[in-house]
Amino acid sequence: MLAHGIRHIESCDRELQVEQSFCGLSVGTLDAFEHIKLQTAYPKDAGLFVEGQDSRGVFVLCKGKVKLSLCAGDGKIFILKVAQAGDLLGISATISGKSYEATAETIEPSEVSFIKREDFLRFLKANPDACFRVAEQLGRNYSNACHEVRSLGLSQSSGEKLCKLLLEWVQRHCAPNDPRPRMRLPITQDKMAQMIGCCRETVTRLFADLKRRGIADCKTSVLRIHDRSALQALAENRLTPLKMSREQALSQSRSHVV
Repeated sequence: MLAHGIRHIESCDRELQVEQSFCGLSVGTLDAFEHIKLQTAYPKDAGLFVEGQDSRGVFVLCKGKVKLSLCAGDGKIFILKVAQAGDLLGISATISGKSYEATAETIEPSEVSFIKREDFLRFLKANPDACFRVAEQLGRNYSNACHEVRSLGLSQSSGEKLCKLLLEWVQRHCAPNDPRPRMRLPITQDKMAQMIGCCRETVTRLFADLKRRGIADCKTSVLRIHDRSALQALAENRLTPLKMSREQALSQSRSHVV
């Protein structure tokens, strides 16, 4: 059955055994989960919850991609991460009873299961393996947050941040020994700019310099890495940084989200 361009997932225990995700639970626990979830198909750019909103419950991403973002006082958007199938969204707020820390919005047609907070807490008490899986995800969330601060927040330039972001995607989606990997980018250049704290024009300029140096290029959302070792060296600040014009550097400074 299709809704918003995606095939409906009938049952978690048959189709969503995603390794190291909330979906990879025992059959008995997933049967209990089936009775409390409300499954919905969302179109692209649909909001699941908003930063500061009181927690209503937890969302399990079954299919598609969802961006988690923060909004600065001046309206600038900073993307924290792009969630993948099997991820729990809003889990910290749901367990603590506080408001959602970020805004969750689909970036492609997605299928999501929602569980009310009261039902989810009862479910965790009755199913220890689900508790352990939630603890694992909370631990990964913390580890990933530290990684983002270290690799992006502490980087010296937008070029270094972009190279680290591209390397992270390549390492996740491509063969580790492939010297010239290629992959479809999971988000647009606009959203890449929001992830590394700059403007779209800066990202375009940085990609142009990567292409000029023969390190990488991006065409029709397909990233091609021609020199993986050089990209690694740029990410580690061991090569001359990617170039930006003075105007773009000023724009980056104005757009950076602290």
